[in-house]
Amino acid sequence: MDVQHDEVGIEQGVALPKTPTGIDGLDALTFGGLPTGRPTLMCGSAGCGKTLFGMTFLVNGARRFGEPGVFMSFEERARDLSVNVASLGYDVDALVAAGKLVVDHVHIERAEIEHSGEYDLEGLFVRLNHAIDSVGAKRVVLDTIEALFAGLEDTAILRAELRRLFAWLKDKGVTAIITGERGEGQLTRYGIEEYVSDCVLLLDNRVIDQVTTRRLRVVKYRGSAHGTNEYPFLIDGEGISVLPITSAGLAHPVSHEAVSTGVPGLDAMLGIKGFFRGSSILLSGLAGTGKSTFGAAFVDAACRRGERCLFFAFEESPGQIVRNMDSVGIKLRTHLDSGLLQFEAARPSLYGFEMHLARMNRDIERFKPSVVVVDPISAFRGPSMEIHATLIRLADILKSQGITTMFTSLSTANDQMSEGERSVSSLMDTWISLSDMEANGERNRVLYLLKSRGMNHSKQLREYRLTDHGVEMIDAYVGPHGVLTGTARVVQEARERDADLARQQAVERRRRELARKRAAIEREVAEKMSLLEAEEQEIATMLEQDEAREQSITDDRVRMARLRGDST
Repeated sequence: MDVQHDEVGIEQGVALPKTPTGIDGLDALTFGGLPTGRPTLMCGSAGCGKTLFGMTFLVNGARRFGEPGVFMSFEERARDLSVNVASLGYDVDALVAAGKLVVDHVHIERAEIEHSGEYDLEGLFVRLNHAIDSVGAKRVVLDTIEALFAGLEDTAILRAELRRLFAWLKDKGVTAIITGERGEGQLTRYGIEEYVSDCVLLLDNRVIDQVTTRRLRVVKYRGSAHGTNEYPFLIDGEGISVLPITSAGLAHPVSHEAVSTGVPGLDAMLGIKGFFRGSSILLSGLAGTGKSTFGAAFVDAACRRGERCLFFAFEESPGQIVRNMDSVGIKLRTHLDSGLLQFEAARPSLYGFEMHLARMNRDIERFKPSVVVVDPISAFRGPSMEIHATLIRLADILKSQGITTMFTSLSTANDQMSEGERSVSSLMDTWISLSDMEANGERNRVLYLLKSRGMNHSKQLREYRLTDHGVEMIDAYVGPHGVLTGTARVVQEARERDADLARQQAVERRRRELARKRAAIEREVAEKMSLLEAEEQEIATMLEQDEAREQSITDDRVRMARLRGDST
């Protein structure tokens, strides 16, 4: 048999025909849907959503797959069903009027069965067959099997009739969901349904720490591989959403594209001038350090590029975030109006961890953002293992879709990592720490890049300010006693400017003194040179005079000698 691998890492045979339910998460974990032409048992306690699952199966079949359906109820009247599922956006009456759906209520009188002791499904088969043929139904839901067999005490007859019902549905070739109540010590009340069904889905509705979480598990699926874990699912005004994750794969797509942080100074600290697209970023810091502002700047930059952004807020309402960001010059309202930005806000206590995860997965699938901000993950309270598992799943969902995500987390003042930071720090590609530095009676904000995988990055502490035009990074300044911020930085800079000025003035004085000395020496040299020249001139004159005298004496001697010669 040919096999293939799916996103949850389970091998699946491809031969068994499947009928999609239209519930994406459920179809993913069953590798295509429910077995075509076979009955599926959906069991669970009261309030876990069996009826809604069944109606969603039929409505999606009629709307999306062109397969009419029949809903046969043994408890609720057709009108009550129509009103109840309207909260999910299902217009059952319109589908009935269009001939795409039949909703039939069959009343079972338990007293008559107990009185006569007879039980025969022939009447039900006739009625169900007529409903199926009237619309050409491909899908059938029977809700619930306990009501159908109410009052039947004979176990042998019960087992025979159950097998007969399941066999009739198979022979009819319809894909059926049969709902059943959870039994004591077994999946169903009678225990036989789970054995004669080709597929069994178990729904659960748990309350832990006063928080309700719905979960689904595929107990068995004949002829097909399937996800075997428990999966949280969500029922709200937008329908049913199942989160189909059984294992965390590490085959995420990788991009070399840089995505701006929205803060030019922070971009400059990163080797590629931003984050890698599809990476996960943790932004941790004390209260008031501007975590939400950095997140908003990140969103603003993405929306300016024309990318869709989804902002999950767990502490502030969307209106409050928009108002607060206006004060720092980040206009999120513009992006909301353009449809590029969407807020999803809820208190962490509204759902359990897995329900939050299912809700966020549904929102991501529907909005298809390029950028996501989760602000903050530290708002979640509970067992660290559950927080860790939830955040790992969320990070894997986002990475698998190439979504660049920024998680913010509130740090403690005692330098200890918060629960949220411990849970996800090793999963993050980039970790930015925001903190306060106290000096001279004031606190100043500083930023430090703890890590950024796959790129070189700044190792310096950097001061930053929240201004009326966003986040402004201040150039790194390291004084003689370490990094200085705020007024301490201003004072030290003033001192250094004064020292530089004093040094310049001292050098200038030395230069002037040197010039004066040079001028004095040059004057002195000039004077001495003048005296020397005068003396040289005097000597030269004396030599000339001596030579003149010597010449005169010589001339006189010659003349006298001539005179003496003449006289003889």
